[in-house]
Amino acid sequence: MDKILKNSWALFLGMGFIMMAYGFQGSLLGVRAVQEEFSLTSTGFMMSGYFVGYFIGAATIPNIISRVGHIRVFAAFASLSSLVILLHSILINPFIWFLLRVLTGISMVCIYTVAESWLNDRSSNKNRGSVLSIYMVVLYGSLGIGMFLLNFSSPLNFQPFILISVITSLALIPILLTKKKPPTFKKIKAMTLKDLYQASPFGVVSSFFYGTVQSALFTLLAVYATSMNFTILEISIVTFLLAISGSIAQFPVGKISDIYDRRRVIIFSTFASSIFAILSIMVSGQMYLPDGLATSKTWFYIFFILFSFCSLPMFSLILAHTNDYISKEKFVAAGAGLQFLFGLGAMSGPFLCSIFMDLVGSNGFFIFLAFFHSIIGFFGIYRMKVRKTVDNPDSQFVAMPQTITPAGIELNPTTEPIDEPIKEQNKSMG
Repeated sequence: MDKILKNSWALFLGMGFIMMAYGFQGSLLGVRAVQEEFSLTSTGFMMSGYFVGYFIGAATIPNIISRVGHIRVFAAFASLSSLVILLHSILINPFIWFLLRVLTGISMVCIYTVAESWLNDRSSNKNRGSVLSIYMVVLYGSLGIGMFLLNFSSPLNFQPFILISVITSLALIPILLTKKKPPTFKKIKAMTLKDLYQASPFGVVSSFFYGTVQSALFTLLAVYATSMNFTILEISIVTFLLAISGSIAQFPVGKISDIYDRRRVIIFSTFASSIFAILSIMVSGQMYLPDGLATSKTWFYIFFILFSFCSLPMFSLILAHTNDYISKEKFVAAGAGLQFLFGLGAMSGPFLCSIFMDLVGSNGFFIFLAFFHSIIGFFGIYRMKVRKTVDNPDSQFVAMPQTITPAGIELNPTTEPIDEPIKEQNKSMG
């Protein structure tokens, strides 16, 4: 453990600053959009820009890293992300914000890929699990801290945007000053969607719809809370609960999935998520009323924690389930394919969810979440009737962050490492 921290402290510190800024930014833009009286559809469209950019960046980043190296890519896109958030405070328009969110999405997936491929290079078969665990603690811990920074100043002021830019810029310092030699980037090929579907139809379908759910959840939660008259502190609390409860749930849910049929665990988790989403609506009551008249939010917090506990480990469950039906040497390729499908679904999530909210009100947010979770559950029941469970000794549950890239999937200790570099020119970047 000490050796891992010694070799990778600069990267962990840099990613801590990045995730702190990202957590702050996601909540800030949602709240500010409501205060600027953007329509719900415009807000959903604007927030979806991040995932459009994420999808574009995921397809282009390998070539960029192979040409100029990890350090330059990290520095360039962290700088771009720092600049973009400042532009949000100057150019206040839903369409312009959409374009800026696209740039943020491109920047973030580039940063994730750099970090995760770098960690892979610093890892061995013996310590990849430990490296992944530390990485997840850094990501979720920093994300939670960033969400509480929403209390720093009013979202209507320019100071929060400046603070996000400052925090993002701080991430550059440890990375640029590191003496460690950056790795050679490795090419990761995804399975074809046809091959992936033949191996695991449930994995393909559930990954796509889960991307739709998660993108809406993380981008519009602050919008929902603002529309329900939550205070800034309460918005910080509910977004913090989302990140932390979901990360805590990964390990107990994973242990259960290693004992029982993983499809049963996914089905139970997704239907439980739907139930807790509906219960969140039922207890929302008069939360939207002004202070003194509004109902207590205690039961809402409880049901939302339970919702997050059931929902957030699902990508890791889906990945492990898919691995149950393929050989070990295809684990990374299958993971890359599932991440592609997740991103494809994620692009539509915020926009579709905003339409639900426009049609039925703020609680359309939870109706949307319950509806798409249920689709996953019903398809899982169908698949259990047409395909028997298999026992693959090479496959086991490994907790993965929601933001994992194909490069990061290789941190899974059950995978076979990718050895072939794209190019050798990165060696000159010491």
